[in-house]
Amino acid sequence: MAARDRRRLLGGHAPTAFLARHWHKEPLLVRAAVADLAATLSRDALFDLAARDDVASRLVRRDANRYSLAHGPFTRSQLRKLPASNWTLLVQGVNLHDDGADALLRRFAFIPYARLDDVMVSYAAPGGGVGPHFDSYDVFLLQTQGQRRWRYGRQGDLSLRPGLPLRILRRFTPGHDATLVPGDMLYLPPQFAHDGIAVDACITYSIGFRAPRNQELAESFVDHLRDTLHVPGRYADPDLRPSAAPARIDPRLARRMGEAIAHVRWNEREVRRFIGRFLTEPKPEVVFTTSRASRAAVRQRMRRAGVRLDRRTQLLYDDARYYLNGDDAPLPRSDGPVLRKLADRRSLSPAECAALAPETLDLLCEWHRHGFIATP
Repeated sequence: MAARDRRRLLGGHAPTAFLARHWHKEPLLVRAAVADLAATLSRDALFDLAARDDVASRLVRRDANRYSLAHGPFTRSQLRKLPASNWTLLVQGVNLHDDGADALLRRFAFIPYARLDDVMVSYAAPGGGVGPHFDSYDVFLLQTQGQRRWRYGRQGDLSLRPGLPLRILRRFTPGHDATLVPGDMLYLPPQFAHDGIAVDACITYSIGFRAPRNQELAESFVDHLRDTLHVPGRYADPDLRPSAAPARIDPRLARRMGEAIAHVRWNEREVRRFIGRFLTEPKPEVVFTTSRASRAAVRQRMRRAGVRLDRRTQLLYDDARYYLNGDDAPLPRSDGPVLRKLADRRSLSPAECAALAPETLDLLCEWHRHGFIATP
């Protein structure tokens, strides 16, 4: 993405300035942030996605201050029978299924891929909205069709209304009010209260960022250790003595078991390995399409047309290893820089593919067989 286009996306700010002034700090309203909306989805295309069982979708209906929530998939007949106003269809992970949404997500590559999450697209009938709420992550809200009025602001009271299917604020005191038209975008930091109401039938793209809870990280790391650790030996007590209180846990038994548990160890290298796997683990609904093409045919196509990562693929790296869709391996000595380039750019040119070592070509052919990469 050209520097000029990125500045336009960020309201005239360079990425460094945007991150320093706004990221995690203050909202930013950008008029005409995106000029070309031709590749964004229509209502009918969004309805088609909401009908699929491998796509997460929700339907929110509002009646005054009462809300209802239903989970998809939804048939076209169900959606066409909805009233003329006061409902919103939300479709999650659209970037996994649509090239235009994936390309839009990559416009934000000045933020590490490890932090990019997904693109949610919502269609709202006039008056539709999901109520005043806050997100625990950064979000860019891009208007692609119609108009939506956003009220938003920082507030200290983030308590929620009880008994509702949605996380709706008990009190809402917005400090800003703006109506977005196609091409406009609003950035909101975490914990900023906001409420968007459709002025007319409209579509909004929400570019969200990954911010896992510390509890989730810790639990996932424990699962990782369970799968990778090896603690030899078995409990034994050759010095056992008769017990007058058989229900009492003997201190020597507890000490020996504690010593076995103390053998569980990890180091920085194991933590980094876990982080790479955790950050690239595909979402539960992701299914890759395998290929039956021969290795020779795939090599020929790569040399002729290059290669690109499938939009569902997550490829990250650190100084020593690469991480692909929840798995990992050492970076190859000869082609490590090229794999890093593939991860950063998400594609390689025909010339770059032609220069790869045979073992790296074999690796890419294996990725192609699993559906992780494609030849244009």
